[in-house]
Amino acid sequence: MTATHTAKLIETIEYKAREIAEQWYKNVKINPKTPIFHKMHQDDAVDLALKFYTNYRKLFDTDNPFEEAHVLFSKYAADCYKKQIPLPEAIYSIILMRRHMWLFVEYQAVFETAVEQRHALESQSRMILMFDYAEYVVILTYDDLVRNEVEDKFKGLKVKTPFFVLWPGGGKEKAK
Repeated sequence: MTATHTAKLIETIEYKAREIAEQWYKNVKINPKTPIFHKMHQDDAVDLALKFYTNYRKLFDTDNPFEEAHVLFSKYAADCYKKQIPLPEAIYSIILMRRHMWLFVEYQAVFETAVEQRHALESQSRMILMFDYAEYVVILTYDDLVRNEVEDKFKGLKVKTPFFVLWPGGGKEKAK
């Protein structure tokens, strides 16, 4: 069950998801750490952020936040991978999603009283945890996608023991 102060945060994010995503896009479009987004069509980029902001509630309304984060962010990672967004830029774009979400809520004065601001900090702790999960899941998903792509390319070349068997944790069971 979501606490009232958390519900206020979630509702603000849900109702203003497009506005937050567009602010995020304005940042990634010019940010020197996200050059791939500089030439990406606005609708494509905004959709990446919208998928997160519109599903944010799921990360709070669950007894298994890691599993929910895994579902949501493995999709995000797969979308980024298909768009050929380098992993560091995919991760940094998530960092900026969190930042823009929090800045938006802060500038909207969603939490006005001292008690609400204290509760906001509790919500922020949960948000940070969710984004920590997100970064981990994106890295795992990219790793799997790269391994699969390399494996498929080696299969096409009919190589029996590709280099991925040397990849930490990644080849012993596949090399048999």
